[in-house]
Amino acid sequence: MKGSFFRSMTWLHTWVGLLVCWLLYLIFFAGTISFFRDEVSLWNQPSVHNIEQQADRIGAQKQQIVSGVEYLNAQAPNAPNWRITLPEERIPYLTFGYAKPKEPGQRRAQFENTRLDPNNMQPLAPFVDTRGGNFFYRLHFDLHYIDVKTARWIVCFASLFMLIALISGIVIHKRIFKDMFVFRANKGSRSWLDVHNLSSVFALPFHLMITYTGIITLIFMIFPYPAQTVYEDGIRGFFNDVSPSSPATESLQGTAPLVPINTVLDQVYTKWPEADITRVIINKPNKAAATIMVLVSPGKTLRDQAPRLIFSGASGELVAQTDDELTGSKALYESLNSMHTGRLAEPLLRVLYFLGGIAGCIMIATGCIMWAKRIRERMKKNAQPSWGLKLVEALNLGTLMGLPLATSAFFLANRLISTRAMERADKEILAFFLTWLCVLIIAFVKRDKLQWCVMAAINSIACFSMPVVNALTTQGNIISYLRNEQWALFMFDSLFLLFGLLFLLQTEKLRTALQAKKSSPINTQEQKV
Repeated sequence: MKGSFFRSMTWLHTWVGLLVCWLLYLIFFAGTISFFRDEVSLWNQPSVHNIEQQADRIGAQKQQIVSGVEYLNAQAPNAPNWRITLPEERIPYLTFGYAKPKEPGQRRAQFENTRLDPNNMQPLAPFVDTRGGNFFYRLHFDLHYIDVKTARWIVCFASLFMLIALISGIVIHKRIFKDMFVFRANKGSRSWLDVHNLSSVFALPFHLMITYTGIITLIFMIFPYPAQTVYEDGIRGFFNDVSPSSPATESLQGTAPLVPINTVLDQVYTKWPEADITRVIINKPNKAAATIMVLVSPGKTLRDQAPRLIFSGASGELVAQTDDELTGSKALYESLNSMHTGRLAEPLLRVLYFLGGIAGCIMIATGCIMWAKRIRERMKKNAQPSWGLKLVEALNLGTLMGLPLATSAFFLANRLISTRAMERADKEILAFFLTWLCVLIIAFVKRDKLQWCVMAAINSIACFSMPVVNALTTQGNIISYLRNEQWALFMFDSLFLLFGLLFLLQTEKLRTALQAKKSSPINTQEQKV
């Protein structure tokens, strides 16, 4: 009975992992980059690279908001929405934006944004059209080209498979602590199993946390019934409770001057004297139904939704706000969401999140490769591989080597595509997917060890070229970043150099193995990774 149970768990672990492993690799890969999405967006916008951090960022916020309201009232008094986005530690610039009228068939209004250096309140050079880190963030759960709702269902079920794989892996892992310190090199599939175990066990708490909380972020897609039972209008009512709206002013008609913004800010600072305001959103400005929403950074608290106060734009009266003290269920939901996104994380914790994400990518990748290696090792001489094995090997090469190369292509496109190009952001994303598609096509044509060696070499060249292209197309480089203590930009270029070195080492190892095989007097069957 015991042996049968462990065999069943091993079978379950293998197949729930293998069936979605390439999708999980994409999710983990994009999600890992997303922990630094603000830094990625910063790198993608050279015009903000030289903005210095304000000496008293929070102290300057009140005057910046006053200036923003004056500017927007002069530029777009009849716009349906104004937004003032204040500088943060990871976002150094100030943004004044207003919504333009919707065009037919348009789901959301486009915004006209003016971005300023908060130190001198001077407009910055026009931004290049790019999604930056938000591309990887949305790719992580929206899969880009797929319908959003469909994509989230797919990601949700893949996450459930991942959770089952983790739990069944723990059950079958009899030497879970001992294997943290075991690695046997040059032992075929045994070596891949050791790396799989190391990456799994070393970051196991992170894997469990990030997978479970990922499911929680989409929990109301799977279990909408509690919210539908408690709230009259179901899910919408729940989210309105978590992020309050302002029904008190919606029925008001006509025009009315906007209340002086200082009247609102004085109430905010009375309630939260040390408030770090992140955004001010003014809906229907200069209308009787106008509202002024002030969002405040949650800081290091386990809270995903920013605390907010909503005021009547005509009278300055407080009409809605988030709860100061969350109920047990709300606190649990908010904290789990916050843990998944890592928005609370200081730089060191964010680095640990990033390393945990890399460990997750290694865990998934080694699991994919190990399955194919084991099947190859069990094959008889001159036996033809099954179509299933060919498919797995092609997806392994196409995904595990294609995604890093596609990422390099995305960033190279950001530097090389003309700033005046139409739909420039879409072209960057197209470069990502076309590069990935090319690697997949190559992998389905041929996927032996030589192809892995070639792809590793191409990845190495792409990674090494990134700091060079950046230096040639902008006014900064890795040396100036170090000298000026621009740590985000310095680490960005440094990581590409590091991964370029790792791909170079992989290329050399594969090349050595190929040479050893050619010089061998026995012509064995072609080995594949």
